[in-house]
Amino acid sequence: MLAKGQTIIQWMEKLAPKSLAVPDDRIGLQLGSLQREINRVLIALDVTEEVVDEAIALGAELIIAHHAIIFRPLKDLQTDTPHGRLYEKLIKHDIAVYISHTNYDIADGGMNDLMADALGLLGTKVLWKTGEDKLEKLVVFVPKTHEDSVRTAILDTGAGHIGDYSHCSFNLQGTGTFKPLEGTNPYIGTTGTVEHVEEVRIETIIPSSIRSRVLRAMLKAHPYEEVAYDLYPISLEGKSYGLGRVGKLEQPKPLAQVAELVKERFEVPYVRVVGDLGREIRKVAVLGGSGGRSVKHALFHGADVLVAGDIDYHTAHDALVAGLCIIDPGHNAEKIMKKSVAEKLQSMAVEQGAKTTFHASNIATEPFHFM
Repeated sequence: MLAKGQTIIQWMEKLAPKSLAVPDDRIGLQLGSLQREINRVLIALDVTEEVVDEAIALGAELIIAHHAIIFRPLKDLQTDTPHGRLYEKLIKHDIAVYISHTNYDIADGGMNDLMADALGLLGTKVLWKTGEDKLEKLVVFVPKTHEDSVRTAILDTGAGHIGDYSHCSFNLQGTGTFKPLEGTNPYIGTTGTVEHVEEVRIETIIPSSIRSRVLRAMLKAHPYEEVAYDLYPISLEGKSYGLGRVGKLEQPKPLAQVAELVKERFEVPYVRVVGDLGREIRKVAVLGGSGGRSVKHALFHGADVLVAGDIDYHTAHDALVAGLCIIDPGHNAEKIMKKSVAEKLQSMAVEQGAKTTFHASNIATEPFHFM
């Protein structure tokens, strides 16, 4: 059995929900159709003509990439231009292109977690907060006979997390009353008669992002035809999400050694470094892609160094004056995502019994030569 394109994208959006993307980011299906079975998928950082040729040779029907192929609105589609030729080749070979960009950067286990993990950072936190998964209180009334099954369904779906504790709930016994009216099919009771049932009030908290999933699981497990439940907004702070990560090295290192570590782990031929090479570095901020605007966030978190790409001359001077070191491995350091995404999607396919295979692109899309 091969997985359909839509199914593969559902797997991808479990890894990187589209709701996490920053406003106006060009994500999602950019070319082609997902309404068919997919034999092979190519995972790429950029979609260049060389990457498309690689997909054709592989027999891939879908490319999942990090950087958009249509970043600005098209005014025309002339096939004698470089971009037009790229689109023509994709269309002629019936290859769809799906983009997962800032949503993948922000997601748990996504780009910035991969980069932080590669450097061995401990106790990581979000560098640049872009949102919060707000919390809600769920209250549901359940007959005592189904207390355990309903509570388990709710908590196993992801509700009830408080800090490092899971499956947190409060339970209170009481008596529920109801009268089934004409046309009902009550699980307990008789039409037209007021019933008194021993029930349990189950309370827990849920992140807004999984509300629908938790409610579906609750309603499926609940025996009543009409389920009595409440949802309340609460002022407790939910989980923050955003761009970049900040954490600590296990042992302090001189800036020069951290720069060598960045070169090794991100497999880049060189890095640009701002700051005293002998300075001791303990706290590290990291952000995939262009990181110039994250300098103020790194300073706010007390980072010793910011690891990010595309740092411009004046930003480097500002950081130096402010006491922040910078290691710039270039934008192409984000290639770290290819293997990880391919492996995670392959694992999902195996779990579902799908024969679709996922391949990390072998094409280097770094546009610069280093001399």
